[in-house]
Amino acid sequence: MPALSDEGLAALNAYAAALRTTTDTSAVTVRNYLSDLRQFIAWAEGEWAAGHEDIVAFTPASLTTPLLTRYRSYLQHTRQLSPASVNRALVSLKRYSAWLLSEGLLKRDPVAPVKLIPETLRAPRHLEDKEEEALLAAVAAHGSARDQALITLMLHTGLRAREVCGLRRRDVTLGKRSGVIQVYGKRNKYREIPLNITARGVLAPLLALPGDAEAPLFPSEKTGTALTTRGLGYLVAKYAAFARLEDLSPHDLRHRFGYQMAARAPLHRLAQIMGHDSLDTTMLYIKGTARDLQNEVEKIAWE
Repeated sequence: MPALSDEGLAALNAYAAALRTTTDTSAVTVRNYLSDLRQFIAWAEGEWAAGHEDIVAFTPASLTTPLLTRYRSYLQHTRQLSPASVNRALVSLKRYSAWLLSEGLLKRDPVAPVKLIPETLRAPRHLEDKEEEALLAAVAAHGSARDQALITLMLHTGLRAREVCGLRRRDVTLGKRSGVIQVYGKRNKYREIPLNITARGVLAPLLALPGDAEAPLFPSEKTGTALTTRGLGYLVAKYAAFARLEDLSPHDLRHRFGYQMAARAPLHRLAQIMGHDSLDTTMLYIKGTARDLQNEVEKIAWE
């Protein structure tokens, strides 16, 4: 928590009050925005003090494009942060600048000309066949029918954690030879995901149980309400521990589906199933992993 001048702290507190009262931003996101802004204000005031410049206390009016460009360079070259970390800080400042404009505290946006650092997207974790088998064996040995259906469904549909937790019984339609799940994904975007015979097989017993159509498909065993994303993460981590798999998350199950499908289906169809807005995201599943690339260069080794 770097120290700020009274003026800098006042600017930070004004933004904090706005974030907490006028937006629906989550508490974690608010905390990140404020942390990024505090770090920037502290850096700016330190720069001014060290250089004996006229400006020694931060105010919204002191936010300029050259200052932001210098800060980007500081994060990238002095602190040597990753492009993702630098960009997070810049995006937070862009949000702050947009708020200042909306409040009439700035006449133009000084952050607009400041570009983000290009990122090289890394291929997501690739769950190997043996790892998937170990996970499924762990769920079969230690899990309930609900948990077995949950893990299997994620592996065969690529659902996001929030999407699978939000499923209701009425969102699933099963037929003799086909099935579909209705999902509202990111930005409330609707899509339908086809269910293969494996997914239909684990869902049918759940739907055969008595229950209201509006009831959650995967209720919490403690409360009966919909399973939370945190609860889902706990379940995946529990069975991963039984299977002796490290750092496995619900999103890794989505990635497993993506890799499996990318080897069998056109990318535009996979993008439709997974709810990707851009094929660039879907392309990650045909991008070589570190192990793939290592195997390729080993082919020309002299030993």
